[in-house]
Amino acid sequence: MRTLTAKPLTREAFASFGDVIEAEGAESFLINNGNCRRFHDLAKVEATGDNARVLISLLRAKPYAEPVALTMVERHPLGSQAFIPLSPAPFLVVVCPDDNGVPGAPHVFLTRPGQGVNYARGTWHGVLTPLGAEQDFAVVDRGGDGNNLEEFFFPSPYQIALPERP
Repeated sequence: MRTLTAKPLTREAFASFGDVIEAEGAESFLINNGNCRRFHDLAKVEATGDNARVLISLLRAKPYAEPVALTMVERHPLGSQAFIPLSPAPFLVVVCPDDNGVPGAPHVFLTRPGQGVNYARGTWHGVLTPLGAEQDFAVVDRGGDGNNLEEFFFPSPYQIALPERP
């Protein structure tokens, strides 16, 4: 089995796949008479195609057993997809560049507390992968007509190695 090592999630390392959603280092300003800081415009939401609309949903995801096996990735050709954790627990983020319509070599990231991701439209990515405990996520993605899901199953799985966590 091939092994991938998860790296810390940073805006720079993730930029070609979408957006890291986090307050750290983001543009911000005060609103509500100075009682609230708005971290502004953290991700580009995309929704194209017939009857396209932006959806906001909640997901409750079970943790994956470790070591995590990567067997498949998916992509959404008609819209972006954002995952915003509602707890400080880490989760895995797997992305692949497109290689003539199929996923290229996977990149694996481990989030820090307060980080979410927005996969750009058409980006190959792993399924939602919480670690250690069940987690809730806010999800922003596309609704509407048309097929917005493509899946790819690797001929042989990858094993994901995780750094030690506190």
